[in-house]
Amino acid sequence: MAGVRVAPAFHAARYPDVPGRPGVRGVVFVHGYVCNRGLWGPWLARCTAEQRPYVAVDLEPVFSDLDIYVPQLEAAVARLEKSTGLPPLLVCHSMGGLVARAWLAATPGAATRVQHVITIGSPHRGTWLARLSRTTNSRHMRQASEWITGLAAREPALHTGRFTCFYSHADNIVFPACAATLPGADNRHLPATAHVAMVFHPEVVSEAARWLAASSSCVAGGASGR
Repeated sequence: MAGVRVAPAFHAARYPDVPGRPGVRGVVFVHGYVCNRGLWGPWLARCTAEQRPYVAVDLEPVFSDLDIYVPQLEAAVARLEKSTGLPPLLVCHSMGGLVARAWLAATPGAATRVQHVITIGSPHRGTWLARLSRTTNSRHMRQASEWITGLAAREPALHTGRFTCFYSHADNIVFPACAATLPGADNRHLPATAHVAMVFHPEVVSEAARWLAASSSCVAGGASGR
């Protein structure tokens, strides 16, 4: 199953991670189900052009317990923390948003180690479509699954205030649309935008740029920017 991916492997290798330098906030990109870091190609090209540090993870193995991915995200966050001295911005598509939440819930002090979390079409409350699949991670993403309810029970409510969640009534993978929202988060609707297309929606890109610009001005002013 190693070859099963939405984004071809050569896309994943096109833009290597840029660890960055002190004082310039980085971005951790977390892809979704049956995908890889190649999904983020246009984002990575933009980061490269702007000399923005980034790490785009490859979640392996492809069909796994979602908690298995937590150490992979921890390694990515720690890498950017070490090279930049700043908590990174997390940008997560689909299943990647659940991995971010699992990392926050499982890692002491994690909430202070990220600037903000942007999720794009993430099945925070599960998705109806997952009932048609038998893989371990898709079973976790079923509505009211034991994994989903367990995650919600163990994560502090204050974590959701660090989230901006983009959702769409045209999402053809995560539905109903409210499944991609979180209580207490900044939930934003993208009209007439399908699941993968949401990744490249101008409003999503602008929101990430807004957070990074705000952090830059804070750093220039001597504040932490967290």
